Amino acid sequence: MLFNSIDFFAFLPIVFALYWFVVHKNIKLQNCLLLIASYVFYGWWDYRFLGLIALSTLVDYTVGHQLYKAEDRLVKKKWLLVSVLFNIGLLGFFKYYNFFIASWISLFDSLGYKVDNVWVLNVILPVGISFYTFQTLSYTIDIYRNKLKPVSDFIGFAAFVSFFPQLVAGPIERASALLPQFLTQRKFAYKTFSYGIKLMIWGFFLKLVVADRAAIYVNAVFNNVENHEGLSFIAATVLFGFQIYGDFAGYSLIAIGTAKLFGFNLMTNFNRPYFSASVSEFWTRWHISLSTWFRDYLYIPLGGNRVGKPRLLFNLFVTFLISGLWHGANWTFVVWGALNGVYLMLEVLLFKTKRKGIINVFATFALINFAWIFFRANSLQNATHIIKTIFTNPGRLYIGAGDDIAASLYSALAIAILVIVETKKEFFNNVFSISKNKFEYVRLTGYAIVIFMILYFGVFGKGQFIYFQF
Repeated sequence: MLFNSIDFFAFLPIVFALYWFVVHKNIKLQNCLLLIASYVFYGWWDYRFLGLIALSTLVDYTVGHQLYKAEDRLVKKKWLLVSVLFNIGLLGFFKYYNFFIASWISLFDSLGYKVDNVWVLNVILPVGISFYTFQTLSYTIDIYRNKLKPVSDFIGFAAFVSFFPQLVAGPIERASALLPQFLTQRKFAYKTFSYGIKLMIWGFFLKLVVADRAAIYVNAVFNNVENHEGLSFIAATVLFGFQIYGDFAGYSLIAIGTAKLFGFNLMTNFNRPYFSASVSEFWTRWHISLSTWFRDYLYIPLGGNRVGKPRLLFNLFVTFLISGLWHGANWTFVVWGALNGVYLMLEVLLFKTKRKGIINVFATFALINFAWIFFRANSLQNATHIIKTIFTNPGRLYIGAGDDIAASLYSALAIAILVIVETKKEFFNNVFSISKNKFEYVRLTGYAIVIFMILYFGVFGKGQFIYFQF
């Protein structure tokens, strides 16, 4: 498994100290250290899959140079095809082979044909493969588009591909934004270091207190759907909305903060998405690195919004259908992606102007949470059962028993704090900001309170990050 919290807090200071106090004057040595640290970090989970990262690095480094040297357009396309087929093939083989095989077997079974002697891949999904393959693809595609030149520093490129803070769950960085940072001098700055620590603290609060507390109730309901009624499903779905936000936004902040400790800037991945007044706005605020990746490398090449309305609707639907499949090899994710595609198609058809107002924010929140049912459900059958029960059998609200009641109260408190903080940021900017207060004792007290809540209310050692499975 990947580093647990204790391993990570022992690992990080060692790398940090070597990075800034031993090799800080030499970029190549810094990159070598980051590369070694990243491979150790990933290999801690399963060293056998280090070969996949190394192979992906070597292939795309080579393809990048061949793309740049090629003058003939057809030759360029052939080299780009090598990169696309290799990365998508790697992703498809490990992530989707069994899914498609099982789907075909089910299809033939439903038609009355028995399929025997099918080879099933008996291997676990490499953590982060969906992230680093997309990151390296951005490198070769941007070279093909003449937006980027290939790098000659192989160590720097390898460190970019495997950069440990965001290796396993993003943000999915563009080569044009992150790679140059590996090739330029980096200097220690106290303000950057301090800001990185603050981001990490808030990220751990989102993960350990908001997400993992909510997960206790969510798992109790979604893993035992036959024992619960409509109100419990509604509560669990809303809590899952906060769980996945706290989990993934928390990881992103930890990754961004950790990168800042080493002098790197990663892109913002979440921007208070639950204040969105439409589904289209939500997808400009949620998992921004993936949304913009699909926009630039799939939606726009399909024609984007520069086409007629029927083709525009098709482009939207296909983009989100593939996005759903990217999230996991399960029909629940496919339906989730398709449902978001339908939402956006209906927006195009029914709303000619942007919607604003508190009612639209709540409506968007309800639509997004309805889709989360498919994302979280263990199967399509469970998802349809949950939806049917919500509308036909509201019943009673499951509160929990014993320690579960306390967990629910802690979860409600954590979510209330999150909502207050995000509301202030959304509507009042830096007004009453503890982190920007001119008095140091106020700032330090605020940080101490958050750290205390993490240590006292946090759930430790029970749940990995949700997006590790993708």
